[in-house]
Amino acid sequence: MAAALVVASCAPVASPLTDAALEAEVAAITLPAMKRFDGALPRPVPMPSNAQLTQDFLDLSFQLESGRVLPVFTRFEGPVTVAVLGDAPDTVATDLDDLLVRLRREAGIDISRAKEGRAASITIEALPRRELQRLVPQAACFVVPNVENWEDYLSKRRARSTDWGTLMARTQAAVFLPSDVSPQEIRDCLHEEIAQALGPLNDLYRLPFSVFNDDNLHTILTSYDMAILRMTYDRRLATGMDVEQVATALPAIVARVNKRGAPVQDQLASDSSEAWKRALNRSLQPGLPARLRASAAARAIDLARAAEWNDTRLGYSLLSFGRAALGVQPESAIAAIVEAAFVFRDAYGEEVHTAHAIVQPAAFALTSGQPDVTLRLVEGALPAAQKGQNAALLSTLLLLRAEALEETGRVSEARAVREEGKAWALYGFGSAAEVRRHVAEVAALRPGV
Repeated sequence: MAAALVVASCAPVASPLTDAALEAEVAAITLPAMKRFDGALPRPVPMPSNAQLTQDFLDLSFQLESGRVLPVFTRFEGPVTVAVLGDAPDTVATDLDDLLVRLRREAGIDISRAKEGRAASITIEALPRRELQRLVPQAACFVVPNVENWEDYLSKRRARSTDWGTLMARTQAAVFLPSDVSPQEIRDCLHEEIAQALGPLNDLYRLPFSVFNDDNLHTILTSYDMAILRMTYDRRLATGMDVEQVATALPAIVARVNKRGAPVQDQLASDSSEAWKRALNRSLQPGLPARLRASAAARAIDLARAAEWNDTRLGYSLLSFGRAALGVQPESAIAAIVEAAFVFRDAYGEEVHTAHAIVQPAAFALTSGQPDVTLRLVEGALPAAQKGQNAALLSTLLLLRAEALEETGRVSEARAVREEGKAWALYGFGSAAEVRRHVAEVAALRPGV
């Protein structure tokens, strides 16, 4: 059973083919031109009440992920400029320009590319992943204050000036991202790290529609995130304000930014417990045996249920268990993933959370000889993947749809959908070799292939 399931919504599919047969299939696959999202705006996400948005802003702005409290509010004061250093991958320039347009339009930030020869407020440098993780092993990418480039960071990385927790003003920051990963992963790093350079330094698992959440279900800045950044750069706030001063200014700011939010006090989302975060993070730890990751995820599920969370935290705990347990407890794994889909759908509707959880059941239905079920599941998930601009997820859904169409005899339609899936896979997965392998693995899920 486990061979019939997708290991992760944006990861290769476990294939029943032998290595030799798979390599032969891979070699025969032709690829179209890569697709990208070309500056399209993502779908607006639901906004919380004014009271919840206020609490979110304070928690994001006055704490680090470690729980360390920040003494004062900081942001860039005045126009912000951005520069790309060295030889960055080709997609960086276009994805960065799209992001800067959104930051100006949606967050109201005065931000632009630095003029040639001028020092930039934020610099971006791409380096091999291995070099980045040699110093910061758990980070795909990261941002550092008060440094200009990689060499500058190496000389200052133990200095007090590079500690976000002691920062009293923001004048310079450097974003370091991997040069040898997929265009989507590079773009996702641009969104998350530039947003952190500009504003919140914390991540909160309770946030259902945000990149300021370590669950990685959202890959680009959402309309919620843009609202947080618009609040950060509101004229009523300034660097050096303490938490009480910011809290006093927030009601007027929130009322302007979140016009549809309820002004009355409602029941605020509870904080995520340290025990739950430890269990969940252990379930996601690379290199840990699947049995131990599944055990940690099961603990996270128990803690989420005990806390009566029926939100993204319970759904993500279930999804994490399902992904970890596919090879060791396949029946429990698929049951957890299906439950995650129901939790996400009940809480948020047909949003990207649900789309992530739909992939594995759709793949299993295909292998089980139920292509109509695969089509129904995939077609419900495609709009969220498209609007959320997740090319890896979108390509996997399209490739599953193509195989289901082929299985039902709609061969020409399947061919067109498969080509579209390949085009998005080039952006989502990167190398042509990896894309070809992914296409072959999804095709191998059809019965008798």
